[in-house]
Amino acid sequence: MWLSNNTPFKTGVALRGGVPICWPWFGPAAQQGLPSHGFARNLPWALKAHNEDDNGVMLTFELQSSEATRKYWPHDFTLLARFKVGKTCEIELEAHGEFATTSALHSYFNVGDIANVKVSGLGDRFIDKVNDAKEGVLAGGIQTFPDRTDRVYLNPEACSVIHDATLNRTIDVVHHHHLNVVGWNPGPALSVSMGDMPDDGYKTFVCVETVYATAPQQATEEKTLSSGADYLRR
Repeated sequence: MWLSNNTPFKTGVALRGGVPICWPWFGPAAQQGLPSHGFARNLPWALKAHNEDDNGVMLTFELQSSEATRKYWPHDFTLLARFKVGKTCEIELEAHGEFATTSALHSYFNVGDIANVKVSGLGDRFIDKVNDAKEGVLAGGIQTFPDRTDRVYLNPEACSVIHDATLNRTIDVVHHHHLNVVGWNPGPALSVSMGDMPDDGYKTFVCVETVYATAPQQATEEKTLSSGADYLRR
């Protein structure tokens, strides 16, 4: 995973790196003045469980509705995030309550040089957020990153593969209970304008995100919402 050297580590400020949890909405809020990508990534979570065996370590964190969350969103909820680290890195998100949400696991992957990175398994159709949200077709099924890239892929495969020629490796990103995948890199101009990222920070990461963005998920008392991803370096 990748983490910006300029990440401030301040209460209420999202990390620039790792796997921020975007919830209960993905992208800009519908109401002015609310935080982009929801509030879950900006609030403290409680550690609920720690399990360790020969296969790795699992940590379970919990975020519950509170006075702080009701300032942004009126619903009662319990949100669980499970992180398992072993030969693979596995993340599972589980939401309980009655509400509709969009969400993302905003995963940042360390790469040798973004100019030599390709991503496959994204499907052929996308919404281009850099180009007025117009729909496009991915030529050859391979995404490269010659400049700023921000795309919501509409029919992704279950596994996206990051091909990192500089470090001579691939990273499998296996998506669970997802509707979309997002590919993002700010490129040089936007990177310079971001205070929590070095000017050349864009060169050493790519985001390939497990997302439910183009339609909401509906949770009920009988239906728990789940999403997740597995990361495997080869």
